[in-house]
Amino acid sequence: MGNVVLVLEMNKILGMQEYYKRFLVDKTPTGGVFAAKTPGCMITAYKSGKVLFQGSDCEKEAGKWSSPNGTSAAIPGGKKSSSLAKVKTAAGSGLPAGFSDWSVIGSDEVGTGDFFGPITVVAAYVRKTDIPWLKEIGVKDSKDLNDEKIVEIAKAIKNVVPFSLMTLKNEKYNQVQGAGMSQGKMKAFLHNQAILKVLEKIAPEKPDGILIDQFVQESTYFQHLRGQKAVARENVYFSTKAEGIHLAVAAASILARYAFIQYIDQMSEAAGFRIPKGAGSQVDEAAAKLIMKKGRDALPAFVKLHFANTEKAEKLVYKKRN
Repeated sequence: MGNVVLVLEMNKILGMQEYYKRFLVDKTPTGGVFAAKTPGCMITAYKSGKVLFQGSDCEKEAGKWSSPNGTSAAIPGGKKSSSLAKVKTAAGSGLPAGFSDWSVIGSDEVGTGDFFGPITVVAAYVRKTDIPWLKEIGVKDSKDLNDEKIVEIAKAIKNVVPFSLMTLKNEKYNQVQGAGMSQGKMKAFLHNQAILKVLEKIAPEKPDGILIDQFVQESTYFQHLRGQKAVARENVYFSTKAEGIHLAVAAASILARYAFIQYIDQMSEAAGFRIPKGAGSQVDEAAAKLIMKKGRDALPAFVKLHFANTEKAEKLVYKKRN
């Protein structure tokens, strides 16, 4: 899918809104002026002055508004423009210069510190041509976004950004953890599988690089993957706080969080009450309530049993019953 970004004055954007009035869609993204969908192009105009044309007819539609006198700045295919803010590579990250502008597969996980719910890992491929649009719709570290915003952005990007989701459900998590597998090794398996699936999806295209939000040292990561039939090794980089280095990791973070939210919703329906996130006292109370309603045997399908919250919940149940 092609992209073209124009930078226009507001009076011209308002003229576009009138021109596309029969194609206007009801929902306008955050920071948007209008959104319209023609048979061959999605047009989204933002208060910043940027207008994104996306689809098979993107260049044709953008051409109607790109002026040769310099009043608009055309960026066919999303090429670099000095007016577009850049995500800066963190100092000392060891990444190549200009990495934040590369076409990258980013990988991140959610749920490792939550008592209830699975681990969700997403690898997402962000082409450099998609970076301006992702910035416009507010893609950033999922930890800086509330659930409502996560859902809104995830729905906007999930059909544009190639990605793969791996979900380690609680039953399987408890099984492999009980057999001695560390959470770090689980995550290494999930990240590698997600990345390989995205590489398959985009083949024969290859990313400029692969960035994993670092949870262990690089040597340990690959040690965890010893014996695996296939391991993604080419142009793989690791960095902490990678969501702030490349939007591919931020997009992966949002999609992983979105999947986790959906899973918690399903879990809440099965439990018959709202399941809280995190690992604080509120989850102890929720686990105790679950035991009271469904019995201790229900826990493995809902929680990570080795967390200290399990014992705390059992103590709460004992107090309630005695």
